[in-house]
Amino acid sequence: MKISLIQPGRNNLKYLKWSYDSIRKNQGKHEVEICVADDFSNDGTLEWCIQMAEIDVNFKFITNQSGKRLGHTILYDRLINEVATSDICMIYHADMYLCPNALDEIEKHIKEKTIVSLTRIEPPLHPDGPEKILLDCGIEPEEFDEDMLLTQVERLKTKDKTTEGIFAPWAFYKKDFQEIGGHDPIFAPQSKEDTDIFNRFHLNGCKFIQTWEGFVYHMTCRGSRFADGATRNPNGEVFMKNRETDEWLKQNQKSTKEFLRKWGHFCKHDTLMKPIVPPKYNIGFVITNANLQLIEALEPWCSNVYCDEQFTIGRVSDYVEMQDTSFDLYKKFKPLDNKKQNDILVTIDGSKFTQQDFQIIQQLSEILANDKQLHEDFFVEPTQFTIENLQITITNLNTYEKDLICVRTNLIN
Repeated sequence: MKISLIQPGRNNLKYLKWSYDSIRKNQGKHEVEICVADDFSNDGTLEWCIQMAEIDVNFKFITNQSGKRLGHTILYDRLINEVATSDICMIYHADMYLCPNALDEIEKHIKEKTIVSLTRIEPPLHPDGPEKILLDCGIEPEEFDEDMLLTQVERLKTKDKTTEGIFAPWAFYKKDFQEIGGHDPIFAPQSKEDTDIFNRFHLNGCKFIQTWEGFVYHMTCRGSRFADGATRNPNGEVFMKNRETDEWLKQNQKSTKEFLRKWGHFCKHDTLMKPIVPPKYNIGFVITNANLQLIEALEPWCSNVYCDEQFTIGRVSDYVEMQDTSFDLYKKFKPLDNKKQNDILVTIDGSKFTQQDFQIIQQLSEILANDKQLHEDFFVEPTQFTIENLQITITNLNTYEKDLICVRTNLIN
């Protein structure tokens, strides 16, 4: 198998070196092209890339010297579209060790419209889950216990076991990636770009396979989230809690809002990381007695906001200017007396709005999708009902999630 491993990196040279060594040691019979993107690093990554490209014909790289971080959302796609020469690619983090025979498992399962993930073995830096294995073989390359890992890998293999889910490292046919437009740049530089593209693969008919016979050891989050690496307390226990960088926290908040604006719900998946994609409805909020705090909470959850003069005069501009978004929010806001063109309208009195009302807003797409009686009644005539303090009027139950499969360049709700 010929495969291109896609590795953006920013100031994580020691992990790239550690990862590179494992790939070359354990790639087996396969022809592996390593594609690295240096994202304006200052730790010697560019110099190392230049050196490696001179001695390894299957090492290729690009560099961002713009003075501003691009992030892996952008650089994944540049590497896949501009650098990788293989039909099969794999998103592969810089802080991953490739275990022996892992690529054999990719070759066994990979085909068009099928995304194949290896199983992650991780130190206990994050909560456990059924889709991964927690095993402390080291939290930094300097203390990595390779012998322990390789001994345990043979014990952990489960013959012919696969589950249905997706998480890095994930391998795919380049044509399937390009068919949906790759990662959506609204999530640059990072955060939520993975859930977004997993949703779109799912909606486009791709299957997900996670093999439990092929593994990577993953130190986790050694980019912007935990830029200064992992650490241990005096008892030797590892921890990461409350150590996220300000950069990561700010971008994660921004990307979460962008995800809500696009999909109308939080990131959802089952316990084995298979995407769950609720319907996307065309919803308008009709809000009286609005205030800035209420608008900020509600705006990402709908297609249009209709406000009374109390908020509309002069304050929409103030709100929009506060938001760092790719969506055209000026077109999202309408005067209260404007003609309502949304399929579903939710009428909200800001003076009566409660936390329970907000929880209903957050679950509205699933409430609408799962109410069989509502769908039966709607076929007779347009429907109106009340939940708590929310009045809901439905004229159409069309859903639009499949319109999101391909990346759009003009984001207008």
